[in-house]
Amino acid sequence: MKIEEKLLKAVEEKKVLESTAENIRYWIVADFLPLWVKTSIKELIDAQAWDELNDRFYKNLAFGTGGMRGRTLGKRPTSEELGADMNPKNPIRAAVGTNVLNDFTIIKATIGLYNYVAAYLKSNDILDIPRFVIAHDVRYFSRHFCELSASTWNRLGGQALIFEGPRSTPQLSFSVRHYKAHCGAVITASHNPYHDNGFKVYFGDGAQVVSPHAENIVSEVGLVGLESVVAHLEKELANVKTLGALADRAYTDLMEEVLSDESPNQESSLKVVFTPIHGTGGIASVPVLKKMGIDVFEIEEQNKMDPAFPTVASPNPENASALAMALEEADRVGAELVLATDPDADRMGVAARDAEGAMTLLSGNQIGSLLAEYRVQTLKERSILPKEGSPNAAIIKTFVTTPMQDAIGKAHGLKVINTLTGFKWIGKKLADYEAIMKAGYKEAEGIDINYDATDSVTRAEILMDYSTYFVFGGEESYGYLAQDTVRDKDANASVALFCEMAAYYKSQGTTVIEALESLYLEHGYYNEQMINLYYEGAAGAQKIENILKSYRSNPPQNIGDFKISEVKDFGKDVIYDADHQQIPQQDFFFLEFENGYSYAVRGSGTEPKIKFYVFGQKPVFGLETLEAVKLESKKEMEELMKLIEADAHARAEL
Repeated sequence: MKIEEKLLKAVEEKKVLESTAENIRYWIVADFLPLWVKTSIKELIDAQAWDELNDRFYKNLAFGTGGMRGRTLGKRPTSEELGADMNPKNPIRAAVGTNVLNDFTIIKATIGLYNYVAAYLKSNDILDIPRFVIAHDVRYFSRHFCELSASTWNRLGGQALIFEGPRSTPQLSFSVRHYKAHCGAVITASHNPYHDNGFKVYFGDGAQVVSPHAENIVSEVGLVGLESVVAHLEKELANVKTLGALADRAYTDLMEEVLSDESPNQESSLKVVFTPIHGTGGIASVPVLKKMGIDVFEIEEQNKMDPAFPTVASPNPENASALAMALEEADRVGAELVLATDPDADRMGVAARDAEGAMTLLSGNQIGSLLAEYRVQTLKERSILPKEGSPNAAIIKTFVTTPMQDAIGKAHGLKVINTLTGFKWIGKKLADYEAIMKAGYKEAEGIDINYDATDSVTRAEILMDYSTYFVFGGEESYGYLAQDTVRDKDANASVALFCEMAAYYKSQGTTVIEALESLYLEHGYYNEQMINLYYEGAAGAQKIENILKSYRSNPPQNIGDFKISEVKDFGKDVIYDADHQQIPQQDFFFLEFENGYSYAVRGSGTEPKIKFYVFGQKPVFGLETLEAVKLESKKEMEELMKLIEADAHARAEL
């Protein structure tokens, strides 16, 4: 039976989706594709690997408003993908398909991005050659994809700059600004499983692309045909510029600006275990920690950059299991802290030792709250912020980040901005503040100010005079930022700042855990939990869509005995932030209960799952009552979470 006949029969038997068959047919008849592509498709059809073919071909991998992310290794790799060794942990090619990250989707994205940037420069009478900085992490084919994108960019007429090896996402964000590039990208899937990779896009301000650039780039990528991609499959790297030690030094110098101590703290005797979980985190952060005088213990096995992440089930620093080796080392050496970063070093997880000597794994909300409080305190001590605070200085957080940070900001006299989920919205705020400051300064002083060349203290003063000074930003998913010339979450700088904070508390005879308890005593006990429901493949995508649609058409009035007082539908309601700017519409829902609890619902933009963020808050009237309050809150949250999950599963089947 011929391939077409097998495919037709599979469609008739409803084993293959119509969209899958249509995409496969196009690839099979395309006479311009390499032979290994068709050989891989034929192998899967002959093996009747229909689920695998559906997952690979049922749609085109979406280039969303921030880029794209997806599997780069097939669940069932072909012999052409595995190569002679037939080792699934050492493939020679990315998976063939329209819905996977491979050479074809990377080149298509690069061409679309180039076409948009070139047109944007021309329409704004900017005569520069389009300049593009690309970084990559340690994942499968990350270096190859980076070089392939750079080669394509140069061949199209631009100038591509890449690093000599893996580098972190925050360093890419900084480098886009530092090298005055028009855009940038990181080849990474952040903390996703080992089989994924991605292409995360930044514009000239160093932040992830937002409207109107984002939608226009998506449109340009959509116009790129498969045939135009093939011409770029062979790499040409002769004219690609490689960034070396000077690029690294510029970034580490910037990292040190977040620290309040002008000289290393040699007297702290703070012991810290650090792990990059096989990723890029140690490249920048460890040298800075050692310069600070921190006693750093590294995990040798996890310092090895390995795309299989062999020592962990998941390279996600929010998971206790990912920190297991570091926690063992901490007990062995008597360290007060364990710090871990994900593969592209934009997220940081922390475990801290309490006064009794036990290690406690902190949540992203707790870490962010501690850093926000410490950052504000030190800025006030240095007279960068007025003692009473300022309405022109802000903490920026996402709606799904703990309300404790709202309380911290307000207690310090600061403006608190809530944004949609995703650090790109925090980056967008920083771009707005920068533009307002430049315009105001030019009008008042008649001078065009060089934003990045102005020292951070002077810049803070000018921002508070003419715009808004960014104090601290964060999101619950273990991302934090304490400076405005990096425009994405920065685990490298956060590692340094957290260590400085812990050393300070140690010098005061207290611990990080006790500092957190002090925040609870001042603001109340905040308890945040998350429900992640995974729905894989084409059928799973439909279930996620069912849940989101049902929240709009039939929002719940109660969850069990918990009565809902308000439902905010960010997809249709008009909602403004604290700057009186309208928040872009999105399929995101925020529900408040009569008892003061609340929860949010959103589909993940990077993984096949839907997320439910549950928030609880209770007053604390003394340290002696804190444990009882925690237990009561835990019981209520567990009950509520079970009810929310059961309701979601029912909605998925509608």
